[in-house]
Amino acid sequence: MTDDAAADPAAAIEFGTDGWRATLETFTDERVRWVAQGVATTLRERATVDDDGGGATGDEDTDAEYDPGTVAVGYDAREHSRGFAEQISRVLAANGHDALLSETDLPTPITAWTVTDRDLAGALVVTASHNPPEYNGVKFLPSDGTPALPPVTDAIEANLAEPTALPETEWGTVEEEDLVTPYLDHAVAFVPASLDGRRIAYDAMHGSGRGVTDDLLARAGADVDRLRCESDPEFGGGSPEPEPERVTELVERVTEGGAHLGVVNDGDADRIGVVTPARGYLDPNLFFAAIYDYLLDGGGDAGNVGDVGDVVRTVSTSSIVDRVAAAHEQTVHETAVGFKWVAAAMGDHDALMGGEESGGFGVRGHLRNKDGVLLALLAAAADAEEALDDRVDRLLDEHGEIHQGRVSVDCPDDRKQAVLDELDGKLPNEVAGSTVANVSTVDGFKIALEDGGWLLVRPSGTEPKMRIYGEGESEERVDELLAAGRDVVEPLV
Repeated sequence: MTDDAAADPAAAIEFGTDGWRATLETFTDERVRWVAQGVATTLRERATVDDDGGGATGDEDTDAEYDPGTVAVGYDAREHSRGFAEQISRVLAANGHDALLSETDLPTPITAWTVTDRDLAGALVVTASHNPPEYNGVKFLPSDGTPALPPVTDAIEANLAEPTALPETEWGTVEEEDLVTPYLDHAVAFVPASLDGRRIAYDAMHGSGRGVTDDLLARAGADVDRLRCESDPEFGGGSPEPEPERVTELVERVTEGGAHLGVVNDGDADRIGVVTPARGYLDPNLFFAAIYDYLLDGGGDAGNVGDVGDVVRTVSTSSIVDRVAAAHEQTVHETAVGFKWVAAAMGDHDALMGGEESGGFGVRGHLRNKDGVLLALLAAAADAEEALDDRVDRLLDEHGEIHQGRVSVDCPDDRKQAVLDELDGKLPNEVAGSTVANVSTVDGFKIALEDGGWLLVRPSGTEPKMRIYGEGESEERVDELLAAGRDVVEPLV
């Protein structure tokens, strides 16, 4: 921790791609209270601007009419998350808000859905998602349940302050409720799946999906094999990150143990990983394409979402999704990396589905935010209708093989923009033997090639690195593209 951060608690708080995260040395009770105060102040300011039609006047009549509303407070399965959530609730109440505090740790998407279902003012969720146990974090969700966009998080950062309190007669209440059961009731109605006779293996990675995603699958009739569904704030000594090397037992249950499907959630269950009998851990890009195709084919009448609709994906997500969309005469909308941009574009275009290659997906009519719980049921329903392996095989036969890879080049944070600026004038006309067709600057530089492949160079939002992504018709071709990308980027760092 720097001297500036020690002297000024706000100096250590910065909202990144998905909230503020830090190790517990930095993520303290004091700073969490400052965040809660920043949110309370921001909600008051934004409501005043909205009510006045363009600017806060600060007059007493306007302020007196302000209704703080209810703010939901959720938290994940980490050791101190419940305590941080209680601190947040008390600060909100002292600022006039009613705080709706979850009785238990729970998946982040349930808190997000509760905001939209009950028309709340917003939510704060204490979670570090897939980070290791020595981390914690906090996310703010506005009234539409989506990830907060920069104008909102910038305002929260500007309003970080030591908590204040209204006169006690104006305080709100702190009420604890079961937020899980209403969500599960909604989910089984939204995805009317019959999973009788289906055996599904579920790995909670000791996160907040335990007792939720598995129970949802069981309510739909599945015989659920539960892995790592015990409470363990240390996550078994690792990170609750759904990656192939971290879910070997789940893969064995499906590829060798007879389960029809495997599902894994990350620590706060907003992301999903899927395992199939033939492929093992299914590439999230292929899963995205398969579920989008399933929805376009009718989707088992899931949520009455309809069988038409555009799709939103990040720049780093595979173009197999584009090919599925084109086959159904639908449009693809490309965004920067980060689900907040996906959620915004889903709203702008009334998209049927939105997603990213890291395993976060949202569906129209349910939630414009990533939800690994509902997607687990949707995946099981799709697999029961047509095995996901068979659907993926069919899509690849129709649209061609697609492979992806990624490498990183070390780059100090203060050099990232300079590298991008220099790239702007040095982009090649040809990459690895294929002519450049066009270049997108939505997030870094995405170079589309005439042979159907692409190369993406963008700065990491969390590490001192430049990311290089490649996509082509074979693993060998991807290796060629990544090597070409390194040759372009490394001399500029």
